[in-house]
Amino acid sequence: MSVITIVGAGMMGSAIGIPAAHNGNEVRLVGTPLDREIIDHARATGEHLTMKRRLPESYKYYQFEQMQEALEDADLMVGGVSSFGVDWFCENVLKVVDPELPILTVTKGMQDDEEGNLHVYPEIFEAKSGSRGLKLNAVGGPCTSYELADLDYTEVTFCGKDMELLRKIRAMFETDYYHVSISNDVIGVEAAVAMKNAYALGVTLAVGLAEKRDGKIGALHFNSQAALFGQSAKEMKKLLSWMGAREESLMLGIGDLYVTVYGGRTRKIGTLLGRGLTFDEAMAELQGVTLESIVIATRSARAVQKKIAAGELDAKDFPLLQHIYEIIVEKKPVNVPWNKFEIESVG
Repeated sequence: MSVITIVGAGMMGSAIGIPAAHNGNEVRLVGTPLDREIIDHARATGEHLTMKRRLPESYKYYQFEQMQEALEDADLMVGGVSSFGVDWFCENVLKVVDPELPILTVTKGMQDDEEGNLHVYPEIFEAKSGSRGLKLNAVGGPCTSYELADLDYTEVTFCGKDMELLRKIRAMFETDYYHVSISNDVIGVEAAVAMKNAYALGVTLAVGLAEKRDGKIGALHFNSQAALFGQSAKEMKKLLSWMGAREESLMLGIGDLYVTVYGGRTRKIGTLLGRGLTFDEAMAELQGVTLESIVIATRSARAVQKKIAAGELDAKDFPLLQHIYEIIVEKKPVNVPWNKFEIESVG
């Protein structure tokens, strides 16, 4: 039996411990200061407050002030914060945790720098925690928290620098419903599963456009969704190749794009924008919903624009990403540049 301490009691942080608990491991769930109600509710009812799912009876619950107690004798720490909690996590957790303790993070996203380079979160965690030589590993989808909690068949990828360590971590989590591939392509895996949030917003514009055209909520037209999905795959391939990712990491991103289009919060914002709401109107309607897709789309497009200006990337390869940026930052209405998706392929 291993002891797994999860810091961050959001939906994915809480859900990822479920297969580990089913394997007989001890799972300790530590809430951040923002998770106090979640921890209190779980202690009282055994249910996750926002995911609306029961957690295994073997889970143990801790408020953040009890983190050191929860980390005692731990074999693995899981970082369960969203991208909005990265700075807090680095300062209050990664700077104080034993550098010999292996870490697995579920945080998705990237950050761009002044030169237009994109950095995945394992890189950022290491730098912002003081370059302590942490044993950082990360989880790539496709996976939604509530379906994992429902024990739906799931295939994910754990990535890190040490393949032997990844095999040990995989053994803690892998079950007959939770299947884990492992990869040392950290940049590829993490960039792929971050980018899918941006492009899922682009694909789901078609959902709202169909509803607007037919005047009926729930109207679906699959040609337009497929066209945007295919264009997303093309642009993701270009971006990942530029970042040095391996081809199998692109495939991981495509799978994660699929589940985000159909099962994620990003679908809501894309649909509202496609119906004709302005970006500000759509955000107001979704007040309180965490939308990492907005952050990653903005950062990715901003980085691409800088690399286009520097002559390192070609603008014609990223029409959808640039239009998403126009919608979010420049507050332009949805006007999908369909003709810019056309190509001439000569063998």
